[in-house]
This record gives sequence, structure tokens and C-alpha cells, in this order.
Amino acid sequence: MRIGELAERAGTTTRTLRYYESRGLLHARRAENGYRTYDEADLRLIQQIRTLQDFGFDLEETRPFVDCLRAGHPAGDSCPASLAVYRRKLGELDALIAQLRSVRTEVGAQLARAELEASAELPGGPEPRCELRPIGPEREDER
Repeated sequence: MRIGELAERAGTTTRTLRYYESRGLLHARRAENGYRTYDEADLRLIQQIRTLQDFGFDLEETRPFVDCLRAGHPAGDSCPASLAVYRRKLGELDALIAQLRSVRTEVGAQLARAELEASAELPGGPEPRCELRPIGPEREDER
């Protein structure tokens, strides 16, 4: 298949495929007329890359999975290098989750404090801290 068909089937653009090629993740063969040609294995590579990117992997992190597929393995994550990337990514995700939990705890504490302060005020809420002035024509006393 040609690059346009591969892009369409993979749900991406020809520009993206050329970029993958420039990064060494995709290898095009050339037909006699000079057009890039691809096969079903290339489609599997692109699908693997896109799935991993959807999960938050950067392009370079997809390389071991692509290499694993190119080596003839039925799945891109059945090689030791791919498993190492999974482990590293899980560590990053665990750290982010811990950070988000900490932020959530802080925001929850701030909310609780603010609600407590607001409930201690008058039933209608806290008194305004500044005087609001009407917008529009000048009032008589301001002339």
C-alpha cells in the first residue's frame, strides 16, 4: 500500500508517517516509480505506536515495542526492552498519582477551611470587603 492508504487505515496523516520514518521507527520500501510502499506489518507498527502514545508514552519510548515487532514477535510488548519501558512508565505514573493525591489533600484542606470560615459568617455570607459603585450615569452626589 502507498503512504496515503497507510495513513488512512492507521487513522493518522502522511506527515506523521514521514516523521516516524525520519525517526527510524518506520521503514518505507520504494516501488519502481519511487513511491513509498508499506504492508500490513507496517500498519501493525503504526497501531502499536499510536496506542502507546494514547497511553502517554513519548515517541522514543515506543521504539523497543517497534523493534520487538520487527524482530518477528507476535506482540510488541513480549521483549525484555519493552517490559522495561512498561516498568519505567508504571513508576512514573505511580509518582504522578502520589503527587496528585497530595495536591488533592491540600485542596480538600483549603476547601474545608474556607467552608468553616464562611459558615461562621452571617447567614447571608460574608460582608463585602469593598463598596461596589454602580456603572452608568453619574450619581447626583458625585457631580
